[in-house]
Amino acid sequence: KDRMKKLKVSLSVSVSGSLCLCLCLCLCGRNGVKGESGASDDDLASEQMSHYSSTSENASALEDATAAEVVDELTAQEESDDKLKQSIEDLTDKSAKTRQAALESLRQAFSSRVLYDFLTERRITVADSLERCLKKGGGEEQAAAATLFVLLCVQLGGGDEAEECFKMLRPLFSAILIDRGASVSARQSCARALGMCCYVSAAEDGEDLVRSMGQLEAVFMSSYPNREGALPAAKPGHPALFGAALQAWALLVTLCPVSRHLPKLQACLESSDVNYRIAVGETIALLVELGRDIDEDFEVEDSVGLCVSLKGLATDSNKHRAKNDRRKQRSIFREVLHYIENEDFQEEKIRFGVEGIYIDSWVRRRMYDAFKDLLESGVRHHLQFNCLLRDIFGLGAPLILDAAVKANKISRFEKHLFNSAAFKARTKLRNKVRDKRADVM
Repeated sequence: KDRMKKLKVSLSVSVSGSLCLCLCLCLCGRNGVKGESGASDDDLASEQMSHYSSTSENASALEDATAAEVVDELTAQEESDDKLKQSIEDLTDKSAKTRQAALESLRQAFSSRVLYDFLTERRITVADSLERCLKKGGGEEQAAAATLFVLLCVQLGGGDEAEECFKMLRPLFSAILIDRGASVSARQSCARALGMCCYVSAAEDGEDLVRSMGQLEAVFMSSYPNREGALPAAKPGHPALFGAALQAWALLVTLCPVSRHLPKLQACLESSDVNYRIAVGETIALLVELGRDIDEDFEVEDSVGLCVSLKGLATDSNKHRAKNDRRKQRSIFREVLHYIENEDFQEEKIRFGVEGIYIDSWVRRRMYDAFKDLLESGVRHHLQFNCLLRDIFGLGAPLILDAAVKANKISRFEKHLFNSAAFKARTKLRNKVRDKRADVM
């Protein structure tokens, strides 16, 4: 009994569970005490040695698997960097097909990952290559190059590096935008690029901001009704161009509010293109919201006529329109009408990782939609780790959770060990139950 008391005291100190069990069984065996199963000391010792040997082997295998995963990650990173370098080199290839493939490959990489360290050293090289694509490429190549340049600015974080690159290409964007002989898709991409790049890299420069807004206004004002009040006939592709210019202008309006376009925009609600009508409706709601923020007594000119137009679009059931278009249009214009009448915005929460942002105003919706259209499925990844987006949406510095989550994450090998142990435990339990059933029979 004295020896057992001493053993209990020693067990209370930090001794592993398996070692405690082994010592207890050994002492009980010396005192002539046996376990309930009646096993001998040699059997118990052998079982414990087997347990420790298995545990040691599992730990060693786990360390090897972890080391292998680290090596695999490094290898994958090196391969990815090599592909990016090759794509950057292909931007200057003589073949237009090769350049187009390189632009698409880089677009996917830039939108799905944060590559600040990689691109900081190569920003001038990439900007020079994109400038060449904009000058000598066809319409599709120009459109892809303009989109990729916006992604480059977002990757660089909108600092001095992005502003330096934007000053290089800004004249080209402006020239293509106002060139009526250029491809409509290229003009559309340049409109977005002008607005987005000015927003992220040159927002503090008032002259650049006003100049860019003026150039975008000149494009979408072509859709305004003439002196007789009739809307001009839409040429193929032009509604998409007007919509891109209007949305880019609306993004810049969040930095420099104006409301002078409201009366003319109301007339554009009668446009034959559903996407342009939606862009106009969202812009009207945005301008009204900004006007109310500046002046509590702000009133919309001809608010009754505006509400009548919005109600008509919110309940549109014309069969000549596509079903999906009607559904999308009704949903958007119900929200716009609800805000104009009641100053109430339907809040939305965007989740990413363990965080989230609230879209609680038309300003924040325009900001979020602009980056979502650019980054597509990668927008949530950039909201987690891109310092520019986190600063724009007031999220602060990126949370240092990724490393901790990876460290605590169960690897495939650990899952395999756990499943194997659980399987063995279930098998032993079932065998015991079967033995008892056999004894009963």
